Amino acid sequence: MDSVMSGQRRAVAGEVGLAVGLLVLCLATLPVIARVRTEDKAPDLAAVALIVVATAALAFRRRWPVATLVVATVATSAYLVLGYPPGPVLVSAAVGVYSVARRLSMAVAAVAAGGALVVLSAHIVTDNATIAGLIPATAWVAIPFTVGVARRMVQEAVARERAEAERRLVDAERLRLAQEVHDVVGHGLAAIQMQADIALHMQQTKPGQAHVALAAISRASSDALAELRATLAAITPDVSGDRAPTPGLARVDDLRRRVEDAGVTVDLAVQGPPRTLPAAADLAAYRILQESLTNVVKHSPHPMATVEIAYRAEGVTLTVANQDLDAGSHVEGFGIAGMRRRVAHLGGTLTAGTGRAGVFEVRAEIPTPADVAEES
Repeated sequence: MDSVMSGQRRAVAGEVGLAVGLLVLCLATLPVIARVRTEDKAPDLAAVALIVVATAALAFRRRWPVATLVVATVATSAYLVLGYPPGPVLVSAAVGVYSVARRLSMAVAAVAAGGALVVLSAHIVTDNATIAGLIPATAWVAIPFTVGVARRMVQEAVARERAEAERRLVDAERLRLAQEVHDVVGHGLAAIQMQADIALHMQQTKPGQAHVALAAISRASSDALAELRATLAAITPDVSGDRAPTPGLARVDDLRRRVEDAGVTVDLAVQGPPRTLPAAADLAAYRILQESLTNVVKHSPHPMATVEIAYRAEGVTLTVANQDLDAGSHVEGFGIAGMRRRVAHLGGTLTAGTGRAGVFEVRAEIPTPADVAEES
């Protein structure tokens, strides 16, 4: 709010400064011009009064551009009709034309500028001048009108570009949040569904063991809710101060436990000394592992997956693989497309598909800045 008020005060000061500066210029040059143009009427108090009115109107050109143009043009035209020597006073009319073209629509500005041209041309009739006398008057209107319209069009283009950039940022943020919620909720629901199926089966065969699956459902739902709260906390104020840790590779053991509770065995291997990754890379790595293992839980009939995390000097490489018993029928969904977007945003690459020996593999290479790796 203070910056807006400060900007408005600067604008008003600029308007007043222009009016005062032009007034001083007109009054200072008036005697010199009168001595050069002896054929014109000698300036008197009426000439000074008209100059003061024409220039003072410019102090209001931002708030009332049309009124400013009318006052400045009429005063300037009266000055010329009375036969006073032309000079910088013509600038007041030109500035009025520019202000109208700069701030109003093309149609309104064109009508106002046309009217200003007619008024400024009145002295041609009273002086019995030739049609050639229209050329200077036309120039004093056409040039500022063109400059004002061009300036307005540039500003409108900049405003449209800014609005488009803001819209793209909003869309990108919505997509990011949708991906986060998809990963969290999808993983949690997949684990819960698997354990619910197990509980239903045990209820028929081993009723006494059903509580094991129910306990796993409870843990999976609790973990999913905690991650969902952490995700939503990034966009909403946390008034309680109770915020869950941000997901990252440091929590990969918890992720493996939840997947194994859902009935999928996870063989985890880590190459290289683990280190702290940049926050964006760490979150992306965790979400890729989470989504890949969730796909195994939901879609793979082979309840085993191998996970490899390789820490390298230039980044981290993630590999999730499991036996693909239905090779060739995969269609990339929101999950894999989201993983690919995450990695591409960080400058890395991701591949997903069935390779040799019928193994479906997701492989992501996430680069990290060299200076971060060295400090860690």
